[in-house]
Amino acid sequence: MKPALPLVADEQTVRSALPKLDIEGSLRSMFRALASEQAVQPPQTLTLLPNGAGDFITYLGALASEKVFGAKLSPYLVTGGKPIITAWTSLMSMETGAPLMLCDAGLLTTERTAATTALAIAELARPGATHLALIGSGAVGLAHLRHAAPLRAWESIRVFSPELAGDADKCAAVQALDARAQVCDSAHACVRDADVVMLCTSSGSPVLMPAWLTKPALITSISTNVANAHEIPPAWLPDMDVYCDYLRTTPASAGEMKLAEQSNGWSPQRIKGDLPALVTGACDKPRYERCAFFRSIGLGLEDVAIAHALYRHLRENQSLQ
Repeated sequence: MKPALPLVADEQTVRSALPKLDIEGSLRSMFRALASEQAVQPPQTLTLLPNGAGDFITYLGALASEKVFGAKLSPYLVTGGKPIITAWTSLMSMETGAPLMLCDAGLLTTERTAATTALAIAELARPGATHLALIGSGAVGLAHLRHAAPLRAWESIRVFSPELAGDADKCAAVQALDARAQVCDSAHACVRDADVVMLCTSSGSPVLMPAWLTKPALITSISTNVANAHEIPPAWLPDMDVYCDYLRTTPASAGEMKLAEQSNGWSPQRIKGDLPALVTGACDKPRYERCAFFRSIGLGLEDVAIAHALYRHLRENQSLQ
């Protein structure tokens, strides 16, 4: 008998399956497995291509609880014009060593990034938080809005991005996601009175300043390809309660953490907790005597967990046909 060939899921297959996947549930289960040492998360690696042709990042992870392991490869390929950026995840069986699935990971990366932030907000935001702010309006930013909107009874949702100015179609797309969404003219106005501020930009330098906030808030930040990218001033970290997606890997990659350690007397030992500790109740949560900061860099285990959810859905769908 010939071995079964792995499933191949292109972008359209992934897009059709996404509404049927429990992304937050898959990630919460994965972080619990990581906390109980039923998962392994190696550091991500950056490989430079010869002759300045670009690079690729490898995101690895092993999820023993689901008996799978895998890798996402995300290349940045230099061209004569706009660079080519893709992402594909290979899912493997821990029982047979055989490949299970190769899937386009572009949409999955957007969803798992937003869902990870949403998980952090669910754990860290004040129970009575009422004002949500979002800086950024790209695909990842809009995904953050979709995932965060159900988490609290938000009285206001404010959005700012320079790309929205004067663009009626983009503004309409934001407001179509949630009737409470209000587009602001400035970042300063967007974050005023905010309980939670989601930073979802590709900026390599700060897009939020401490003086703009009128009360202690939860601030979330994601990664971008710019070297040492930081969406808040590194000097702010010593005055914040800092959390991250995974304590063993994030501080070595997050730009503001590296810069704060070099120049601002901050140390990764001051991080109060990560998502494995948060979902298992193993660390203290913010008291909001000062701002809290959650930083994610994207984990290979997130890619493995969401790819496994996709694989199970596709296999179950096949069995019904």
